[in-house]
Amino acid sequence: MAKLGRELRAKGIDIIDLSLGEPDFNTPTHIKQAAKTAIDDNWSHYPPVAGYPDLREAICVKLKRDNNLDYKPENIVVSTGAKQSLANAVLSVVDAGDEVIIPTPYWVTYSEIVRLGEATPILIKTSVHNGYKLTPEELEMNITDRTRLFIFSSPCNPTGSVYTKSELKALADVFEKHPNIFIISDEIYEYINFVGEHESIAQFNSIKDHVIIINGLSKGYAMTGYRLGYIAAEANVAKACEKLQGQFTSGANAVTQRAAITALLSDLRPTREMVKEFENRRQRVMDLLEEIPGIECAKPQGAFYVFPVIKYYFGKTDGETIIQNSSDLSMYLLNKGHVSTVAGNAFGDDDCIRISFANSMENIEKGFLRIKEALAKLK
Repeated sequence: MAKLGRELRAKGIDIIDLSLGEPDFNTPTHIKQAAKTAIDDNWSHYPPVAGYPDLREAICVKLKRDNNLDYKPENIVVSTGAKQSLANAVLSVVDAGDEVIIPTPYWVTYSEIVRLGEATPILIKTSVHNGYKLTPEELEMNITDRTRLFIFSSPCNPTGSVYTKSELKALADVFEKHPNIFIISDEIYEYINFVGEHESIAQFNSIKDHVIIINGLSKGYAMTGYRLGYIAAEANVAKACEKLQGQFTSGANAVTQRAAITALLSDLRPTREMVKEFENRRQRVMDLLEEIPGIECAKPQGAFYVFPVIKYYFGKTDGETIIQNSSDLSMYLLNKGHVSTVAGNAFGDDDCIRISFANSMENIEKGFLRIKEALAKLK
C-alpha cells in the first residue's frame, strides 16, 4: 500500500496515508544528541554480536523499572530491529514439523517467519466481541504433542487489544501444564497503552523461563529508522539467538546502540506526551467511525490502529468496482478515495481493514471524510 500510494503521489494525486505502522513524531532531541555524540566519540567499530554490555545492562534496568522483571545481561540480545529479534527467537526454538499457535488477527510477520523455520502456523481466530483476545479454553483446545511455540502481542497490532493481568494468568496456567512450549510475547507497543500499566506474561515465575520477550525502541521512542530491538529470555535461548545472529548480521548499529542507552535510561516524558496525543486521536477516530454506516469496531486499548469490521460493504459496487473482500475495499479507498489503509487479510481477518491514527489530526479528519464519501457511493 505504501508503494502504491507513492506511485499515485508521483502522478500528482494527494494521498492521505492511514496505513502508517510508525509514529509520526520525530525522535526526541536528547536521543538524537546522544547519537551525534556517539559519532563524535568514534563509536564506529564492530560492536559485540549480542550488544554492548552497558546497553544490555540498561535494558535490564528498564525491565526492572517498568515491568518489575529481573533479568541479567546474559539474558539480553540486541538486534537490528524487533523484527530480527522475533526471527532469531522463532528460528532458535522451532524445528521442521513443529506447530506454532498464533491468535488472529496477528502481525503478518509471525506466520511467515514460522514458515521460514519449516514449522506450521496454527492460526486461532478470535472475535471482535471478545476484544480479539484468546481464551485459555481456545488455547488448550489447539495444543498438540507437536506444539512448540505460542506467539502473541499485547498491545496488539492490528487490533489494539491489551491483555489484563488476570487474562495473562489464565493463559499462564495453561502453559504450566505444557512445559515444552515456548511463549513469544511481543511487547513493542508497551508504552502505547490507554488502559493502565503494561502487563507482561513473563511476570509469572512458573513459566518465566519459557517466555521470550520481544521489545525495541521503534514505537515507544519514535525511533523506527534507528533499527533496534531486543529479546529478554532464558540464558540458553539468548545464547542460541546470539549464535544465529552472528551468522546473519552480527551486532546492531553501534551509534544506535549508544543512543538507545540514553533512550532507555532517560525521562519518559516525551513518550508520555506522544501517547497522550495518540489517545486524543483514538477518540476522534472512534467518533468518526460512528458516522459511517455498517461499520463495527472495538475501541483499541493500545497501539495506534483501529481494525473495523467492513464486511457490510462486500457485494456492493460504485458501478465500476465490486467489493468482494478487504483487499478490494482497501484498493477502492486508495484509488477512489485517495486514502491508504491496509487490508485485513494480511493480518488473518478478511472482514476488516487496518486504519492507523499515526498521522496528524488534520490528515485524520481529511482521510475519514474521504473514506465516508467513498463508502457512500457503494450500493
